[in-house]
Amino acid sequence: MADLIARRRALLGPNVSTFYDDPVHIVRGEDVWMWDAEGRRYLDCYNNVPHVGHCNPRVVQAICRQAATLNTHTRYLHEGILDYVERLTATYDDPLKTAILTCTGSEANDIALRMAEAMTGKRGIIATDATYHGNTTLVSHLSKSNVPEVGFGLGQYVRHVEAPDSYRIPDPDGQRFAAKVQASIDDLDRDGIGFAALIVCPLFLNEGFPAQAEGWLRPAAEAVRRAGGLLICDEVQAGFGRCGSHFWGHQKQGVVPDIVTMGKPMGNGHPVAGLVTRPEIMARFRGSFRYFNTFGGNPVSCAAATAVLEELQEKDLQANAARIGRLAQERLSDLALRYEVIGDVRQSGMVFGAEFVLDRDSKAPAAAYADRAVNRMRQRGIILSKLGRHKNTLKIRPPMPFGEDHLDLLMTTLDAVLAETPVTA
Repeated sequence: MADLIARRRALLGPNVSTFYDDPVHIVRGEDVWMWDAEGRRYLDCYNNVPHVGHCNPRVVQAICRQAATLNTHTRYLHEGILDYVERLTATYDDPLKTAILTCTGSEANDIALRMAEAMTGKRGIIATDATYHGNTTLVSHLSKSNVPEVGFGLGQYVRHVEAPDSYRIPDPDGQRFAAKVQASIDDLDRDGIGFAALIVCPLFLNEGFPAQAEGWLRPAAEAVRRAGGLLICDEVQAGFGRCGSHFWGHQKQGVVPDIVTMGKPMGNGHPVAGLVTRPEIMARFRGSFRYFNTFGGNPVSCAAATAVLEELQEKDLQANAARIGRLAQERLSDLALRYEVIGDVRQSGMVFGAEFVLDRDSKAPAAAYADRAVNRMRQRGIILSKLGRHKNTLKIRPPMPFGEDHLDLLMTTLDAVLAETPVTA
């Protein structure tokens, strides 16, 4: 382990992050399980990249078949990308019927921001102050906690609004958030930059997936439209059935965005991502920018992505996400009755967690406690993480085949960890 870490530092450079105080050396995965170099098995309660399970046979076979037949770029004609886009856009509401395929969600979000400039003639972008949307030069400025020291002056075009927090900041109908968005729109106009787009994860996962009524985002979307801007929904984490009630997180929010971006789970680990938008936005973008992606939409990527859609639909994994999510909330709520450190429980389908606090009266975040809990879960063979405005909320986001037996193991282990971990600042 020490040798691996030293080689990483020497070959990849300093500050390359790893999970946990004691990093895990993973060598194999299958379904919802991963194994380390010593043969120990871990329950994966974190990774949404293997959306339909690690090394899913349908996806692996699709990749192998296509890789053995043809793989090239999209300047040659090929049915694969067309068949996939038809199948993908069938899951969307009108008029979201055209797509660009990329390799990463960062690229997709970068294109979305350029589309917003092409449509509005303006550059002002609004994001929340606790989000993450990727790592291109422009997109990295959307993450307030990760703004680069050298950024070509692009930070002037971004305004950050207060992230929603259903535990501490009452906003049952989304009006408070909409007012914050409107204030940022006004600020961009006063500065002579102008407003182009609001970009959000529709479930606000990095913000700690606060509890929200269906349609909560609608007032903010209306403010965006009144100002002539575009609504961009980043579905890299929220999409492909994860929220359980709907295939896409924005559908749960009761809005139809102008642009939807996708990434991580799209190819189950194969690097495929993209966006879907209205035909007129696509036409404006194609006329305003010369864009080509050598690997985006290649036949192997499209085969992998198609297999993911087939697996989701044939095994009804969206319904599984809804069912497991409900059970998870019940189990977490039971734990909250016995452990005062759990201040709040929330879930949206196959993403669920508990927010840790030092005491329930002050709601003071217990971020250090969350770190200890996450590391002790890792020592007991459960892989998960933390996130949120205060970095004190368990992030439990397992692959979609996650079942009741897996949930029982997760909750039994969490119960034991909570019992043995003292609550200290």
